Parts: sequence; structure tokens; C-alpha cells
Amino acid sequence: MTSLIRHVTIDSADPYNLARFWAEVLNGSLAEDDFPGDPEAVVTSATATLLFVRVDDRKSVKNRVHVDLQPQDLTRDEEVERLLSLGATLESDHRRPDGTGWVTLHDPEGNEFCVERSAAERANG
Repeated sequence: MTSLIRHVTIDSADPYNLARFWAEVLNGSLAEDDFPGDPEAVVTSATATLLFVRVDDRKSVKNRVHVDLQPQDLTRDEEVERLLSLGATLESDHRRPDGTGWVTLHDPEGNEFCVERSAAERANG
């Protein structure tokens, strides 16, 4: 018998607001019973389900686990710009002159995540 990953859980100071950010990132939606101030919030998208839970501890070190995003309809660079406009911040830029590489961003609570090239960009070299 095997196990399935039901969702990825992310500790947060404000689960509802962080979930709203990730719902925009993933073109997902919050659960109908999630409201501001709730101790938990769930984002469901076509590719992942994320559970945000309130914790009192502040983030202080680099995440041990993070997500890598692969844009579907945009290029990597267009997706980075979109995410920055949603409230992400730039951590480090690992793009190379030949078009390979990735960009590491922080979500509004400082959790790291990366943006890789789209499938179309990978297919083109």
C-alpha cells in the first residue's frame, strides 16, 4: 500500500491572506468556508492543494522544502513579473545568458519558491 500527498501544509502568520496570494499564483480558489481571521485556509488548484495554518513562530531561516513553479501560459520572465505584481519579492536571480536557470522569490510571508522555464521554453532549447 502507498500513501498519497493530500496537500502541502504551510505555516503562516495570516493563513487567509497568504492563501489568497497562492490562489492567485496557482489560478486556484479558497475553500468556501475560509474567511479572514480563520486559523486555517485551503487553496485548491488544478495542480496542487495547499493548506495554510496559523503558527505563532515567525519564519527565521531558509525553507527546508519549497515549490518550483513552471509557467503554463507565460514565459518564465513574464511569470516572474506577474508574481512580483501580486506581492512576491525577489530573493535571487539564477537566469543565465543562454536562457536556462530560474528565479527564487519570496511570498508575502517570506517563504521561498522558484520559477523555472515553461515547457515551451524548455522545448526550444
